[in-house]
Amino acid sequence: MSAGTAEGDDPADAVRERLLSEHGPLFDAVDAVADAVAGRWDDPGHGDTPRTADRDAVVPALRGALEAADVLDYLPAMLATGANALGVDLPASPVPAPPYLVVTATGPVVRATLPDRGRLVITVRVFDVDRSGASPRYRRLDRGVRETLTVELR
Repeated sequence: MSAGTAEGDDPADAVRERLLSEHGPLFDAVDAVADAVAGRWDDPGHGDTPRTADRDAVVPALRGALEAADVLDYLPAMLATGANALGVDLPASPVPAPPYLVVTATGPVVRATLPDRGRLVITVRVFDVDRSGASPRYRRLDRGVRETLTVELR
């Protein structure tokens, strides 16, 4: 049994719960930044949900906005929280750059390899990618990060 989990509990669920309890303001900030980025898109899509086909309006724009809002530097701290919830230490101090942090078309992803636990991957999902057409279309999710946050141990 790991620190922070009860016997039989899913370790990824324990990490997710710890992240939600300790990083609420960070998740609120990521949501606000994603709203601002999506607010710049020209295509309203279906209903009021902004959409775009321009990947540059998503990935570089989100990374730049997270950095400008002083949020980017705080995202790797989730790895220390996750490691702590699992009862292990990070082998190195994560930095807000690859391989620890990448900003993808769906949102920021932080990841680290943990001793005897494999790879911890935390996805802060704020956008969805629709690949059903000729080119991908990006849209702002209508749910906040607290609902879309995913934690995986690979």
